[in-house]
Order: sequence, then structure tokens, then C-alpha cells
Amino acid sequence: MKDKVAIEEKSKKLAEMTARFCDEKLDDDYKQLCQKLIIKMKRKRNVPFLSGKLEIWAAAIIYALGRLNFLFDKSFEPYVSGDDICDYFGTSRSTTSQKARLILDTFKMTYYDDEFSTTRMRDRNPFSKFAMMSGFIVPIDAFMDEDDEQIEEGRKKR
Repeated sequence: MKDKVAIEEKSKKLAEMTARFCDEKLDDDYKQLCQKLIIKMKRKRNVPFLSGKLEIWAAAIIYALGRLNFLFDKSFEPYVSGDDICDYFGTSRSTTSQKARLILDTFKMTYYDDEFSTTRMRDRNPFSKFAMMSGFIVPIDAFMDEDDEQIEEGRKKR
């Protein structure tokens, strides 16, 4: 019973910490992804953030999501460096990076991950225009007729 209370308290604190950073430096998209990842983390049998400093976990959550969504690339918006994240939370880059790698590996998160990609990244996903048919990679639009194209355009506008 104590663990459940500790998990709830720490997850709430983590959500507040990441939300504050996202409000100041990022956007609502990242804020929602952080919340989603924290919820997923707290459902694990061995909840990772029960041990260690919450500042490190908060920085690692943002760092992991940032790595997937090219947050550290100056040509993308929003842009924040890894050092900016670590400075904000008062953590070392090495420790933050190690925890971020743990998060990425634990949840098998990769680039263009549907669950943890920002809206911008999902829209820019080069793989979304292809499908695997009988072992061959083919463009999706090769299978669409005019009605399907109108449906797809309507879905993109939402």
C-alpha cells in the first residue's frame, strides 16, 4: 500500500516538474507526451522513478522524448539543447543521458514512434507513405482511388 502512495506522489511531482519545463521552454505537445510517458512508467512492475532523484528522472523523460523528436537539432522547432535540460533540473548530462537511454530501451521507443512522436514529427514521418505488401515496400497512394484520397486528406486536416 505504501508503494502505491509513493508512486502516485512521485508521479504527480514528476508531472509537475516536466510540465513546468514544457510551459517555459517547449510546447503543449511535449507536455502531453511527458504525462503519457510518466503514466506508462508508473504502470511498470518495477517503477523506475521510485529510486533516485526526481530531478534526474524529469530531465531524463524530457531528454528521451527530445531525442526521439529531434529536439536537439537547431533546424527543428522547438529547439532545446541537452545542456539546457540538465541545467534547468541541476543534473549532470552523463546521468541524464543514461536514464534517458534506460527509458528508451525499457519502452522500446524509436524514431517516428507513433505513441511518443510530436504532432509535427508524425506529420513529417517519411515512412507513413509506405506499406509492406507481400514482402515489398510500396507507396500507399498506389492502392488508393479518388475516394480514398479524399478521406485521407480529411483525416490529415483534423
